[in-house]
Amino acid sequence: MSTTQAAILIADEMHPSLFAMLDEAGFTYDYQPTIDRKALLTTIAPFEGLIIRSKTVIDAEMFNAAPALRYIGRAGAGLDLIDTDEAVARGVRIFHAGEGNRDAVAEHVVGMLLALFINLLRADRQVRQGIWDREGNRGIELMGKTVGLFGYGNNGRATARRLSGFGCRVITFDKYRTNYGDQFAEQVTVEQIMAEADVLSLHVPLTEYTRHWIDDAFVAGMAKPFFLINASRGEVVSLDAVVAGLQSGKIQGACLDVLENEKLKTLTPTQQATFNYLRQADQVILTPHIAGWTHESYVRINQVLVRQLKELRVKS
Repeated sequence: MSTTQAAILIADEMHPSLFAMLDEAGFTYDYQPTIDRKALLTTIAPFEGLIIRSKTVIDAEMFNAAPALRYIGRAGAGLDLIDTDEAVARGVRIFHAGEGNRDAVAEHVVGMLLALFINLLRADRQVRQGIWDREGNRGIELMGKTVGLFGYGNNGRATARRLSGFGCRVITFDKYRTNYGDQFAEQVTVEQIMAEADVLSLHVPLTEYTRHWIDDAFVAGMAKPFFLINASRGEVVSLDAVVAGLQSGKIQGACLDVLENEKLKTLTPTQQATFNYLRQADQVILTPHIAGWTHESYVRINQVLVRQLKELRVKS
């Protein structure tokens, strides 16, 4: 459906299930999935709602071009593309669909960790090459390990719930929450995680506080050699620090669904050298930012967005 008087501008490609949901709920919208920034700046003025995914940066310039804007829906979890301070100052509501892909992220995190622990990818490659090396692929068990989670929102909680079924001790720290410990994870301090964790899994947004949080000093400050999982935002982790940690043995293995620069054709020479090391390392598993990217989550994200749109309409 499209109309020049549409209330909502959809500025990114969306799963087609969204449109039937919006139609059924009585929302009007204009779907422009290929619109670029220049065109968006000249188009957005009459719209009271905006739905985006991952390509659209919403900054002061964009807000200035959108005097009627009342809310922004992000079809995903992260809000780092949106100047949230500017949105608050202008009274623009922001909501996201982190609830929609939390199960997908949690399953992906556990899947990567298990694959790393039992040498699944390396063993598969070797057998396909006619190599039958049982001892060289002896694995380790998740049972009894202490897993530290940084961030205990939708993704962190869903991950803890699954890890608890493996007999892990799960501990968590979340800077933005209080009294968040539950039957799946024990609320602790950063210092406790650094002292006790065998595995560190990141479930935090990208902010000035978390940017390059995991750096050389952090890795050195971990009490034990540990495994690192990042399925949050690439810039939370310094990949140079990961390489140094792997080389020293302080990082025993890494599962990385996100990278500092995910546009692999634009890597600087330094970034390319770091990436080359990671992609050749047996103790590293890399996936292309797909932790929340399942067929089910694609639809569920839309359900969460439309539910929030309905709630916003009731409150208006």
